[in-house]
Parts: sequence; C-alpha cells; structure tokens
Amino acid sequence: MAEATNHTLHTPTTAQTDASRAVGIQIRKLYKIFGPTPEKFLPAVLDGMSKQELREQHGHVLGLRDIHIDMPAGGIQVVMGLSGSGKSTLIRHINRLIDPTSGEVLVGNDAQQVDVVKMTASQLQRFRREETAMVFQKFALFPHLTVQENTEYGLKVQGIKPKQREEQALRWIERVGLKGYESSYPNQLSGGMQQRVGLARALTNDAPILLMDEAFSALDPLIRTDMQSVLLDIQQEIGKTIVFITHDLDEALRLGDRIAILRDGEVVQQGTGQQIVLKPADDYIESFVRDVNRGRVIRCRTLMQDGPAVEGPTVDASLVIEEAARLLSAEGKDAADVVNSKGKRLGTVCMNDIIAAMVPPRDEAPGTQPG
Repeated sequence: MAEATNHTLHTPTTAQTDASRAVGIQIRKLYKIFGPTPEKFLPAVLDGMSKQELREQHGHVLGLRDIHIDMPAGGIQVVMGLSGSGKSTLIRHINRLIDPTSGEVLVGNDAQQVDVVKMTASQLQRFRREETAMVFQKFALFPHLTVQENTEYGLKVQGIKPKQREEQALRWIERVGLKGYESSYPNQLSGGMQQRVGLARALTNDAPILLMDEAFSALDPLIRTDMQSVLLDIQQEIGKTIVFITHDLDEALRLGDRIAILRDGEVVQQGTGQQIVLKPADDYIESFVRDVNRGRVIRCRTLMQDGPAVEGPTVDASLVIEEAARLLSAEGKDAADVVNSKGKRLGTVCMNDIIAAMVPPRDEAPGTQPG
C-alpha cells in the first residue's frame, strides 16, 4: 500500500514542460458512505447491502461503491453520469475535499506513487496548492479582484514572487483569449469569459492535475462548444492529467481519452468513447448512446481493411470517420489509404464501410422493433 511520506511529486517552476511530469491517478476500492457512523455500516455494504436498504434501514447514504478507475497520465479522463450518480463526489476525493470511508487514491507515476488518503494535513495542503488545480461550474472567482489578480491568486497563496506571478498569469490570460481584459472585474465579463478566467487561473498554477467539475455546464451551447475547443487545443500543448466531470455524453465523447460512466455511485462501464458507443455494457448505457453520431466517435483504424494501396487521399488512423467521409466525398473517391502518425501505411478504408458504421443496424435504430 502506497505511503504518503516523502511527498515530492512536483515543485512548480516557470518553464517546465507539463507533459514531462504528467502523473496518473489510480482509484482503488473506493467507498463513500454519508452519515454519522459510516464505518459501522461499511461491512454490510461490502457484503452487498443496497443503497436503498442502507438509506431506509440505517439513515445513511451510499455515495460511492467499489470504484476502480485508472486515469491516464497526460490524458483527459471524463467521468459522466446523471444527477446523483456520484461523479462530483468522486472528483472531490482526488484532492480530498471529501474523505473516503474506505479505499485508495494513488497519484504519481511508475517510479513513485502517493496515497492522497494517507496524507497528513501539511502534505495535503501542499498537494492541493501545488499538484492540483480545480475549475468549478460556478466559476468561483473573487468579485473584488481583477482578471489578472484572480488568475495570479493561486501563485500568490504559494508565495511566488510578484514578477513571476505576473508573467505566468499574463501568458495564460492571453492563451485563453482574454488579452486586453486583465484589469476587468468578473461582473464586467460574460459567463464564457468568466469561465476562461477560471481556466487561466487553474493553468497558471502549473499543477500537473487539473480537476474540472461540470466546468462548462452553466454555459450556453455555442460558448460551451467553444470552451471545449479551447481546452482541447491547450491540452495538445500542455499534456496535463485532466479529470472532467459532465452529465453530457456528447461532451464526454468529444473530450475524453477515456470515459467512466457512473450510476448510483457505481461504475457501469469505462473505456474509450468508441468502445462505449460500439459495445455498450447494458441497457442503461445503450439508452445513452442510441442517438450518438457514430461518425464523430468511430475512427478510421476501426474500419480499415488489409489490401493494396488505393488511388486517392490518405487519412490518419485516428481520424473520425465523419471527417474521412467528408474528405472522400470532396475528392470523389470511394476509398482512402490509412496511415499512422509517422506516415506508414496501415490499410484502407472505404466509403461503403463508413456509411454502414455511421448508420446503426435496423434493430438498434431508435423507435424500431425487431421483427
């Protein structure tokens, strides 16, 4: 079991490459029971007592049951589910805003892992200040501070010198598209602009872990899509370990390198977006993915076939098939060669297979019945 001693995951500097110090997160056997004496009822929950029984018979609420998730270092882990599924409870265990009833939250890499659950008060304070940053749904900006002052706040708490704070803050204010608004106050900004300030503040902290709890849920659809694009663009540059909470499947599929879907405090399915869409674990997941645009999820590597090279365009194996179809249509071709990131040819993908994959079989189509 990992110990919380010698906690030296990261000491912030101004010019480090985030990707080089990305850390993974492993959640193991995590349980959370809310109530006055949660430990008393943990054995019953371990033996299979249901959430309903625990509430009705003992007045306690089962928040999380036996959570096992490996969150990739330098990737975006989405945790999604409906209201009450436990997703926000889960993310608050990573920086221990909520203490678990039982389990481990291991953070680090192969060389060193620490268990956040075992950290002392001083270790936890340092971990929260230097290893993690959080972006909230409600922005959580200080109304009496300017955009720049809000952005610098985390570094100020860490005791970073003013000049260094200013340099880092101005860099990220510009990077999220707010150059020129440094002296503005939150009430002078739109909701989307306020959330950009929240993102800039989190990035300025230079922490390897970024926690985003329904960060874009309060935004209008077009602004929300724009913020998703901003996040994906920045992630290409910084390669942080991001944990993103959402109730929206389209958002999960667009952002997530991996997705975990929760229901009633339990993980129902986890994997890549493509795995979840093509192989839903049960009827609950299937109801989520039934109306998904598969063309924006399935990638060329899934449909490619062996065979000789074709006359036509080449597409990257990671390209979604909707984009591949658009390219083939524009060039009037029926097939394309599929290549990897180094340009090596892997196979071919044809328009007929793309169309078949984008349109679900008749017995899967909404509103139809087999027979």
